[in-house]
Amino acid sequence: MGNDSYVQARVDPHIKEQARNVLHELGMSMSEAIVVYLKQIILQRGIPFELKLPNKATLTAVQELESGKGATFDSVDELLEDLEN
Repeated sequence: MGNDSYVQARVDPHIKEQARNVLHELGMSMSEAIVVYLKQIILQRGIPFELKLPNKATLTAVQELESGKGATFDSVDELLEDLEN
């Protein structure tokens, strides 16, 4: 199926730019995001989902783990013990 159909919408330029910035962080183009949104509307038969960036605390924790600075555990018991302390 070809991508030969267009969708046009009037959007406040400030909103469009803010959305474009968020989508850039997510690695998506505006067109890709619209296609995902429309497919989800079909699947969910309504307004479908939230798609957002993690908050600062979550993002910091992920970055720590990716850089090897975060704590790791060999078992769930070790994790729970650490959480209790």
